[in-house]
Amino acid sequence: MVIRRMKTLQQTLAILKPDCVQKRAVGQVLARIEAADFRIKALRMIWLTRRMAGSFYAIHKDKPFYDELVSFMTEGPVVVAVLEKEDAVQAWRTLMGATDPSKAKPGTIRRDFADSVSRNIVHGSDSEENARQEVDFFFSRCEWAAEDYE
Repeated sequence: MVIRRMKTLQQTLAILKPDCVQKRAVGQVLARIEAADFRIKALRMIWLTRRMAGSFYAIHKDKPFYDELVSFMTEGPVVVAVLEKEDAVQAWRTLMGATDPSKAKPGTIRRDFADSVSRNIVHGSDSEENARQEVDFFFSRCEWAAEDYE
C-alpha cells in the first residue's frame, strides 16, 4: 500500500506597491499570479497612511531606508492580496524575483516591472509566521479563510 502525504495549502501576503499601481501594471501582475496557480483568496486596494505603513514596516524602523520606505508606501494606493497554494511563501518569493530587479531572474515580476531596489513593485512575506501576521494586518480572517467558495 502506498501512503501519500497530503500537502497542505499555505497562504502568504502580496502587496502590489504604489509604483505597480502608478504604472497600471496591477492587471498584468495579478494575471501572472493566477498563471502561477495561486488562488487569490482576498484582494483589496487601499491607500496606506503613514501610521499604517510605519506599523507594517516597524521591523525596519532602525534601518536607514525606513523613512524612504514609509514615504514610498504612502505616495499612492496599493493592492493587498492573500495568495494561496502549496508552499505559497516560497513560490511567491520566487515569482517576485530578487529585491534588486537588475539581479532578478528573467520572467520574474521585479525583473520585468521594477525600476530599482527601493521601487521594486511588489512585497511578499518572508516566512510562514510573518505571512500570518501580515495577512492579519490587512484582512480579517472571515474575509479569506472561509471554506472553498467554488
